[in-house]
Amino acid sequence: MKDELDVAWDEFMAEERSVLKKIRVRVAATEDMEWFAAQIEAHHYLKWKDPVGERVAHVAELEGRPLALLLWAAGSYHLRPRDEWIGWTQRQRRERLALVVNNSRFLILEEGRLPNLASRVLSLSVKRLSADWDAAYGHGVLLAATFVNRRRFRGTCYQASGW
Repeated sequence: MKDELDVAWDEFMAEERSVLKKIRVRVAATEDMEWFAAQIEAHHYLKWKDPVGERVAHVAELEGRPLALLLWAAGSYHLRPRDEWIGWTQRQRRERLALVVNNSRFLILEEGRLPNLASRVLSLSVKRLSADWDAAYGHGVLLAATFVNRRRFRGTCYQASGW
């Protein structure tokens, strides 16, 4: 028999799952980009730096209300640990680097402070990333990478979303 605490916990978890299922990720429209950049500049510790090359910006929303922002940018030209992990030759790297992207910014907005939001948003964003990249640039994505500043973060949301 469940006690009151167990029942309350079950209700909380059901409500959380219900909210997380309503979250949608979309490509930031051109008219969103000034606001998007301003939010990153104001609230992300790395600030806004206009990315060079190909990029896709995602906005995660709950019923039209922005909760999180993600910026995906072309993969770094030279990144030895990544290149060694992939195991490609110099020629393969030159030919395939366009298929690698980097999650260069990820910002949970103040309105988005919900349990498990970060991993849910990452999962939704990655699921649509290749199609969005293809729509923008005529080719999909095979590998998404990121860097986690271990002095500031543990990277738990990346691990929880399957990275």
